[in-house]
Order: sequence, then C-alpha cells, then structure tokens
Amino acid sequence: MIRSQEPAATGAAPSVARAEQLGAFVRAARERLRPEALGLPAGRRRRARGLRREEVAALCGISPTWYTWIEQGRTLAVSVATLEAIAQGLRLVPAERAYLFRLAARADPQVGQASTFDPHADEHAELVRMVRCPAYVLDAHWDVLAHNRKAQRLLRPWLTGARTAEPNLLRWVFLHPAARDWIVDWESRAHRLAAEYRADTAHLRDDPRHRRFVAALCEDSAEFARAWGSQQVLEREGGLRAFATADGVLEYRQFTLRLAARGGVKLILLQPLSDAAREDRTAPRAASHPPAD
Repeated sequence: MIRSQEPAATGAAPSVARAEQLGAFVRAARERLRPEALGLPAGRRRRARGLRREEVAALCGISPTWYTWIEQGRTLAVSVATLEAIAQGLRLVPAERAYLFRLAARADPQVGQASTFDPHADEHAELVRMVRCPAYVLDAHWDVLAHNRKAQRLLRPWLTGARTAEPNLLRWVFLHPAARDWIVDWESRAHRLAAEYRADTAHLRDDPRHRRFVAALCEDSAEFARAWGSQQVLEREGGLRAFATADGVLEYRQFTLRLAARGGVKLILLQPLSDAAREDRTAPRAASHPPAD
C-alpha cells in the first residue's frame, strides 16, 4: 500500500533545523544502500550513489513525492507508521532507527514493548552482581529487570512485597501501604517520582503500554492522579534517599546510569551515606559574617 502525503502536524511549528537533520540522515542512509544487495540491477546509467528515491519509496511503501519531501527536510509531520516503513526500507540498525525516531520527535513503538523475554537478562543480572552497593535495573516503564542481594535486603518491602513478576516502582510506591512507612517523607518523595517519571518517559507519550499504565495508575491512586495532573517535570538525577528499616533510618546517595542502546534501561546505584558525610550535612554552618555588637 502506497502512503500519500500526510497532513501537516497541528500545534507549534516544527523545527526547521530538525526537519533538515531528518532529511539529511534519511538521504545518507539511502545513499549507503547498494542496489545489488537488495536484488536490484546496478545499471550503468546510475548517477546517484546508492538507491534512487523512487526505489526507496517503493521499498517503504511510500509515495515518491512524500518521501522526497521528507528527504528534502520540508516536513516533520511524519507518522510512526511511515517512520517504521522508512527504517525497514532503509535497513536501519537499532541505533539508526532510534536516532530516526528522535529526529522526528516520535515514540518508537519498539521501545519498552511488553515482553516476557528480556534478551539481556543474564547481562543485567551479572552487572548488578558486580556492584558492591545496593543496585537494581529498571526498564523504560520502571519495571525491575534485575537486582543484587544488597538491594534485596535493603529494598525487601518493595522487591518481595509486589505481586508482579517484575515489580514496578511507581505502582509499589503509590499502591502498597507499606511504602508510606518505609520511605521517609513519603508524600514529597512520591510526588517527585511522578515528576521524574513524566520527564523520563516523554519519548513514550504515544506508546500504548505507557498510556494504559498511566491511566490505570491514575484510576487506582488518587495521589498519583493529583501528582500526574500537576504536570510537574523533574530530572531523575539521584540525590539523597532515606528508608525506615528495622535498624533505623538508613540514608543513601542515589546515582542513575543509563545503559547505552538498551531502550531506556537504567542502572540505579545506592551508595551508603558515610558517617562523615552525614555529620557534614547535618552540622550547623558557621555564619558568613560576624554577629553585630
């Protein structure tokens, strides 16, 4: 089926620079393709490098006019279906496909798709085993993919209290009563998590699983619905975390590291806050000016 020219996007005017970048990237990918590799005659009369625009348009099931517009950087109003067709037609590798969707400001439906199979499960498990502090791995939807023994001991109320095979951080924080006692200053921390999740999953705004997840959590938790409705956005940048355990309040400094080419997968590290650091943080600071007589 040949797709005709798509309607222009509504709302804010698209970025001309990004449209030009998208066109340049698609054109370069076309020029890298070899006709013989795709079963097409090389021909002596070919002047352009790689495939012709008409040939790529046919491979993608897109009208030649619409493909030319995209390549010339004349539009960013490209649907997800057309981007998928271009990625397949141009034989893009995963990193190239991800870059294509980012340039078009669209959510790639392959990112964070629901699946019972994690192709990197062994690698994730081995990664957290090598870490000396509590560590766990989250996917794009904040489901836990792996955690080490120290995380299991520290985060036992969460990692053993959730009912799902891959416990979701947000569902546990907002839906499990134990979270309110276990997380120090639960209300502010929970609202911050919602804001961090909004920022972290902006690329999933068109993803069906993400939309179902948010809708279900808003229905199940009035607190999450209020936090989500506030439209607050915060970077997931780490910082101090405190947990009320049987041994008292334990404090950690959180670091969030993103794993390259893993579709939003993150490694979370919880470094114990040293006694020296804790004393330095809580000690009263000297006045910057001497007191007046």
